[in-house]
Amino acid sequence: MISDTGAVSLFQLQAGLEDRLDEVHDRVRHFIVADVEMIEAVNQHLMQMRGKMFRPTLLLLVHAATDVKDPRVIDLAAVVELIHLATLVHDDSVDHSVLRRGMPTINSLFSHQVSVIMGDYLYSRAVIELVHLADLDPLRVLARVTNEMTMGEMRQLLAHDRLRFTEEEYALLIRSKTASLLSGAAECGALNADPSIRQAMASFGEYLGMAFQIVDDLLDFTEAESVTGKPSGLDLREHKVTLPLIHALPRMSPSQRQDVSRLMDTPDPTDGQIAGVVAAVTEAGGLDYAREQAQRYATRAEAELQVLPPSDAREMLRSSLTYVLERRH
Repeated sequence: MISDTGAVSLFQLQAGLEDRLDEVHDRVRHFIVADVEMIEAVNQHLMQMRGKMFRPTLLLLVHAATDVKDPRVIDLAAVVELIHLATLVHDDSVDHSVLRRGMPTINSLFSHQVSVIMGDYLYSRAVIELVHLADLDPLRVLARVTNEMTMGEMRQLLAHDRLRFTEEEYALLIRSKTASLLSGAAECGALNADPSIRQAMASFGEYLGMAFQIVDDLLDFTEAESVTGKPSGLDLREHKVTLPLIHALPRMSPSQRQDVSRLMDTPDPTDGQIAGVVAAVTEAGGLDYAREQAQRYATRAEAELQVLPPSDAREMLRSSLTYVLERRH
């Protein structure tokens, strides 16, 4: 059980890493420069959308906690952020999203064609920078990660009968789409460490990523747009079935299940439909169950930290679990 130390902010996790994260941001900017007018226009927009840098933060904390120096760490953190950016660009295009981090998405500002091509460009730049490192090790890790993420997207598209989507299928999906990159980031922070430590950090990142995505799916049910930056119930509006609904469905009344089915068959569900399903999921225990599962993954992640020597960085990694569990956006 993760100790109750109160809420932990990302600002606290990144304390002492600010200069290194600025270096990572600068490296990303350097990586994506291109002598093509459209790409440069998109790049400028992307750089204005600087995100939370959680994945580079995780990599840098693991690197510090292993106490085994790797001169490539800034480049590796920048490549991980570049891959994350590519997935966001592609996800927004697939989902037809119009906002990301409170700003217009690439597909809404330019076009879906530009968005798809730009995502491909970002992925290819990540591969080029990995090749420049002249080491198969990080290339092997992050090539596997990008393949897993792509397979996750395809699994989501092929989930035609949404109301038969199982918890096992959901776990496989979020392991591919979210946990794989966090696992890769943590492993890349420990490339030069003892193999047992490296494996433990890969597992830590995976379990952290599972908890991260479950909490993200919970926020869609529990938080208002002013907090999350996206409309509450957006997953339901887009007919996405996540863990709270999966667990709640067999525990709902026939009329409640019929309401869910009608929502899934409605191209543009109303606010009333969304609110009704959110209330039914809550009543059936879906939110409580999802919270329990997120906590379970966080507990497994915490156990992996025992291989690390005591340090401030190890404690920050432990605090990252609290941040993930308690975050509000």
